[in-house]
Amino acid sequence: MNSSVQKKCVTNQYEQQVNALKRGCFKDPFSFLGPHTAGQGTLVIRCYFPGVTKVTVKLNDQLIPCKRYLDSDLFTVNIAAAIDDDYTYILDYADCQIEQHDIYRFQSALDHEAMYLFNEGTLEHAYRHLGAHFIRLANVDGVRFSVWAPNASSVSVIGEFNHWQKSQHFMRFNPSCGVWDLFIPELKTGQCYKYAITTTSGTVVEKADPFAFKMQQAPGTASVLQQHGRAIELTDKMRKQRAKRNAVDAPISIYEVHLGSWQRKTNNEYLNYQELADKLIGYVSQQGFTHIQLMPISEYPFDGSWGYQPVGLFAPTSRFGGVDEFKYFVEQCHIANIGLLIDWVPGHFPSDPHGLHCFDGTHLFEHADARQGFHPDWNTYIYNYDRPEVRSFLIANAMFWLEEFAIDGLRVDAVASMLYLDYSREEGQWVPNCFGGRENLGAIECLKQVNLRSYANNPDILMVAEESTAWPGVTRQVDHDGLGFGYKWNMGWMNDSLHYMQRDPLYRQHHHHEMTFSMVYAYSENYILPLSHDEVVHGKRSLIEKMPGDDWQKFANLRAYYAFMWAHPGKKLLFMGGEFAQRDEWNHDKSLDWHLLAHISHDGMQKTVQALNKVYTTTPALYELDNDPSGFAWIDSQNAQQSIFSFIRYAKKISEYVVVVCNLTPNVYQNYQIGVPSDGKFEVILNTDEQRYFGSGVEASSTLISAQKTPSHGQKYSVSLALPPLATVYLKKVSNESIN
Repeated sequence: MNSSVQKKCVTNQYEQQVNALKRGCFKDPFSFLGPHTAGQGTLVIRCYFPGVTKVTVKLNDQLIPCKRYLDSDLFTVNIAAAIDDDYTYILDYADCQIEQHDIYRFQSALDHEAMYLFNEGTLEHAYRHLGAHFIRLANVDGVRFSVWAPNASSVSVIGEFNHWQKSQHFMRFNPSCGVWDLFIPELKTGQCYKYAITTTSGTVVEKADPFAFKMQQAPGTASVLQQHGRAIELTDKMRKQRAKRNAVDAPISIYEVHLGSWQRKTNNEYLNYQELADKLIGYVSQQGFTHIQLMPISEYPFDGSWGYQPVGLFAPTSRFGGVDEFKYFVEQCHIANIGLLIDWVPGHFPSDPHGLHCFDGTHLFEHADARQGFHPDWNTYIYNYDRPEVRSFLIANAMFWLEEFAIDGLRVDAVASMLYLDYSREEGQWVPNCFGGRENLGAIECLKQVNLRSYANNPDILMVAEESTAWPGVTRQVDHDGLGFGYKWNMGWMNDSLHYMQRDPLYRQHHHHEMTFSMVYAYSENYILPLSHDEVVHGKRSLIEKMPGDDWQKFANLRAYYAFMWAHPGKKLLFMGGEFAQRDEWNHDKSLDWHLLAHISHDGMQKTVQALNKVYTTTPALYELDNDPSGFAWIDSQNAQQSIFSFIRYAKKISEYVVVVCNLTPNVYQNYQIGVPSDGKFEVILNTDEQRYFGSGVEASSTLISAQKTPSHGQKYSVSLALPPLATVYLKKVSNESIN
């Protein structure tokens, strides 16, 4: 080939490449840009810098000018050097001069063995490989970017460091795994970035990093470079405490919190993580709760979603401070021996354009068919759980919170919506599985794997399902055909008991079963009894305002109900504000109404919850056998006419038990007789009608109550006591040592 023909071929090739670079669509930049062997110990170096006036290569102490190709922004130079020689560019702009490395001389830092596991659906720590990571490569400090976008035509990193130009930092495509990667030297923590993704149709979409450790606050939508930092490590003492407080036979009393509205500053600004650590943790300890459960804190753009439409699953929300401040909050929980759970949302994701929807121009994270991939109720998209990479993404996110922050556990939101293909859909609006059924087989397998890996890697945690149907085996082990959760919210108990308590006491006798039916299935799963945020929003009214009667009766009803709940088998969960009877529905835009505590009624409610937690956590009969039928026995479940419920809670040591009597009418019953299983004396350890709780002050008994050898309710012995109005009373057998 003569020189003129060869030059024409090169020119034609360069024209195509320059046009692709100019359009910001370049799938294989490393094949053209950067250093390439030109033969006989020489390199040809090509670079593309829009807006520069001159480019010079600095090799050792040599300054070698580059030649502009025609009138384009492509520059080339031939130098005598080896392919692995270090050099930099000196870029002259109209107003400044910059020296920088050639990003296209660095080899890929992608771990291809890890990417194999990612494609297989088993990469537990995908967040260590994908996303933006500060590393040192070829003796140069910088950031390795990696993003899964297998169907893109081109992907560029855009950010503050390149003026958001998609033609500056084209990424390398790895066809074996569908991941694009690029190492960019000398970037700084706090710089914003995104991925500019060119789809097969030529459209460019700008997406936040699915694995970003930090995100901008709205209205910003960019990811933010963040050092990964150290994982929180528990001391041996903390590990022992965690194992003890999370055990199935432990007292678990959970305080559910929305960090943005628990308490605010006088100017309505948020408390930061450090302030929350100093105030919230102390308050929770004082009130006697054993655990805090945070509503979702993965970064979310819209306050009104309460965090249930997250965009940054690997980024603790920066509304309350940075990652280090969040770690401080977590560490203070551990120091105070308070368990910390967080809401986790693997059931759906929002339609925000910078999020996961149509990530690379295709339905990558979600199903393409709207009958499978879209939630009509929430206007959100459903993960494609059948896709292995999506399973890796979700499993890794669970591992991220449990291992990097040593969180005690995850409460998994909206599990029912994941399990059923026809969830909230009419006939013809859903697609059956391969067997013709309504079960979402991919979601089931994903949940099983999340639970298996979470418990295997992090013993003594709590995995909790918010599952509102009768799906069998939610808390059964995976190898016994269960989903593998540790606990399930008892939505049936919550719905039935709240319906009952909202009725006028005059009519409760006709709905007695609503308070007793839960014991029919109480041991079918490991249950948590929830009075969550869902019960005090959207026109449902606050808990206190659900109660019937005048103001005194409202408070008496709620105190009695709480005491019934604390005595009922199952762990406990109460949403913030419920402990002092917040009157208004919960409003995420403002603080709880702490000023109400100036009133004796609200102060009395707070003291009631405090007393309940103290009695609960110090009385093994109220928690040790929550999941064992031998831990509960009805004394009288049939007294519908008087709306009285009485039962016994047993400890593992059967001689230790508590007698619980609930009078859910405004009547006072003197000399009320109930059967007890043994002789001896009993003391009143709780009476919700005490005056310090804003009760009427009727005493169940002013002294120890002696059991009489008078059979009653199928028991050999009985005791007689006064039943206060709208009140719950706990009696505990006194040991002989205590009497003496």
